Amino acid sequence: MISASVDTVGDQRVVARWGHGLAAAVAGAGLVIQLGLLFAGGSDVNSGADSGTIPLGVRLLRFFSYFTIQSNIVVLVAAILLALRPARDGTIWRIVRLDSLLGIVTTGIVYATILAPLVHLEGTAFVATFLLHYLSPWLFLACWIVAGPRPRITWGTVAGAFVWPVAWIAYTLIHGAITNWYPYPFLNVAALGFPTAFRNIVVILVAAGVLAVIFRLLDRLPAFNR
Repeated sequence: MISASVDTVGDQRVVARWGHGLAAAVAGAGLVIQLGLLFAGGSDVNSGADSGTIPLGVRLLRFFSYFTIQSNIVVLVAAILLALRPARDGTIWRIVRLDSLLGIVTTGIVYATILAPLVHLEGTAFVATFLLHYLSPWLFLACWIVAGPRPRITWGTVAGAFVWPVAWIAYTLIHGAITNWYPYPFLNVAALGFPTAFRNIVVILVAAGVLAVIFRLLDRLPAFNR
């Protein structure tokens, strides 16, 4: 019985290593392709706009200002660390892990439901957006469902995981007020007015909160733990 248990744990770790390794490769490839397009002055996969007339420094700043990009960077780091040590744990790590999961799933949902109809891409840009907006979110979620590790999410972890999104929103509003550029149309205070943009922010935060609670509940289900 002990030998069978050890073999099962070993199999789970192999699955976790390969799954998270693949998730890291997908996120990394998407980020590299988009960076290549950015340096070449090609299409921005987040907005679909041609970036060729924008100074490179501004392009880079905008690139790292997208929640999509930040989420995929967090996924890349988390997936690499989990591929190296699937049972990784720690207070800060739990927050980073939930941030990676919450951020990338929110990215996938928001892009598919709100942004995709507004962005029409072809060629290399389409490959990048497929990797970053479609494959990365659901592959990473599948890795968590299949390989865990669980349980890892406490209510303190949920609270800590919202520090980054709230900080990103504050940065986005300040940056937008200074430059008149906003990464997403539903946050564009200049076009929508502050009340409408703020309402959109609240709706997304509430939806993310519901998602975090769902993850917390699933994380604690005995049949779901591994």
